[in-house]
Amino acid sequence: MSRPADDPISELSAAGLGGFQITDVELADSVKQGMARVEQLLHDEVRSDLDFATRTSLHLVDAGGKRFRPLFVLLAAQFGDPTTDEVVKSGAVVEMIHLATLYHDDVMDEATMRRGATSANARWDNSVAILTGDFLFAKASQLIADLGAEAVRRMAATFEALVTGQMRETEGVGEGDDAVDFYLKVIYEKTGSLIATAGRFGAWFSGADEATIESLERIGKLIGTGFQISDDIIDIASPSKESGKTPGTDLREGVKTLPMLYALADENCPARLRELLDRPLSSDAEVAEALELLRESRGLERTRGTLQEFADDARKELASLPDVPAREALSSLVDYVVARTW
Repeated sequence: MSRPADDPISELSAAGLGGFQITDVELADSVKQGMARVEQLLHDEVRSDLDFATRTSLHLVDAGGKRFRPLFVLLAAQFGDPTTDEVVKSGAVVEMIHLATLYHDDVMDEATMRRGATSANARWDNSVAILTGDFLFAKASQLIADLGAEAVRRMAATFEALVTGQMRETEGVGEGDDAVDFYLKVIYEKTGSLIATAGRFGAWFSGADEATIESLERIGKLIGTGFQISDDIIDIASPSKESGKTPGTDLREGVKTLPMLYALADENCPARLRELLDRPLSSDAEVAEALELLRESRGLERTRGTLQEFADDARKELASLPDVPAREALSSLVDYVVARTW
């Protein structure tokens, strides 16, 4: 992205969020400086005296990505002093943990690409990918130890949520459980929990008051869960030329996302769609057919409504925060999460 002189943040390139803008010049500069410090710390901390471990770790670090989690840390830190070393360290920690989960996810999903590059498991093998994820978890643990025992406890609880979310998804919804409630629990644990912790850490290590810390943690939960819901919509509704992603990924993996669950819950759901959603799809023709049926179903409409509810709850929470430029930026981030689905 280029940065016109009259647009202070069309190039928050480290964040990689093309539709999100920060219009306040001082805030934009503060966030960019913070992101640069986080990026440098990431590169410094993943290095090892074993060159191979350094190379495999830098594989995804250098591949880029949205850096959504450290961005959220830095925005949350604007309610105190965003320049502290602890804020930067916590931003690096949440991104390292996120990267570690991606290495493991690619093994479980048998992925071949990640962030436009060959995945680690495909470039090397599954063992290397798993060990690299473990290495990043270890490095993140060393870094968070500098932030104190309470931070370690908080992150341990987040670790637990990340793992149980994946285990819950692997086991599948139980008999008698509500499929939508189950799915929302899974995506909170797998995605929302770490973004909620990012909000808490940013506010906490900037010296914000307790009410602000708690509020930003809740906002992180809402935005994080909403972000995954918006990804679910994009996977069905957006052509690849617009989203930059290949639609139907979830269909190929046999994952029933929120639009699919809502479509299946509709008594008027076509029998053919039920049949297609009952198994992973390997045929391009069947994926295209399922996408067409899903786009015509009420599932997308209901999912957009649920996403809007999460966004509205986040805006209500934002209203309780001090009126500083970061509050407007976070409101814009909520708008971005919704707008990216259209």
